[in-house]
Amino acid sequence: MTAPAAPIRVLVVDDQELVRSGFCVILDAADGITVVGEAANGEAAVSQAAAHGPDVVLMDIRMPGMDGLEATRQITGDREGARSAGSGPATPPKVVMLTTFDLDEYVYEALRAGASGFLLKDSPRHDLIAAVRAAAAGDALLAPSVTRRLIEAFARRPPEASPSPSQLASLTARERDVLLLLARGRSNAEIASVLFVSEATVKTHVGNLLAKLGLRDRVQAVILAYETGIVIPGDPA
Repeated sequence: MTAPAAPIRVLVVDDQELVRSGFCVILDAADGITVVGEAANGEAAVSQAAAHGPDVVLMDIRMPGMDGLEATRQITGDREGARSAGSGPATPPKVVMLTTFDLDEYVYEALRAGASGFLLKDSPRHDLIAAVRAAAAGDALLAPSVTRRLIEAFARRPPEASPSPSQLASLTARERDVLLLLARGRSNAEIASVLFVSEATVKTHVGNLLAKLGLRDRVQAVILAYETGIVIPGDPA
């Protein structure tokens, strides 16, 4: 008999108590998810993450004191405390940024800080639960429309890095095709359709290219594609 899967451990961080409590109630009632802690600011979030070792952190971007960006940098960048304490996973938790507006000025910076994606605070409860499960599984948390807004943000910014062929040389031709389509905001199903392969094959290619490039998730892959210049904003998809 197969043992039941361990529940997804979630830390909820928001300076508004009603919002924080509401998320906790929704998530605790969902199958396979448990809330292991909550925090009202960035400092408490870093402390709670070290103490409880969550799989996923729901993080408000804008908070007094240490904001969600700095807290995310610290949580995704250092898990030594949690490892030495024997609590939680050895790898950093996935951070999902909570925002009021889908065009929040801090979204790009949040992704650069290490967040895996973002979620609107007024999202329906099923979207909240799905986002936590997707983040825990390492799946895409940015809808194609969101990825396209990121692309527009890159188009307004000067290049931050020159192309790095050596970093990409290990990719196969098909993995490079997948990376290009990822960067253009295509979903796994859309990539499978374009390349005439199965979604399972696409997932395998995504996993391989992330491993070869030393990236955490597909959000980082999108950022890399634009920052290294292998995809140019405004080029035809």
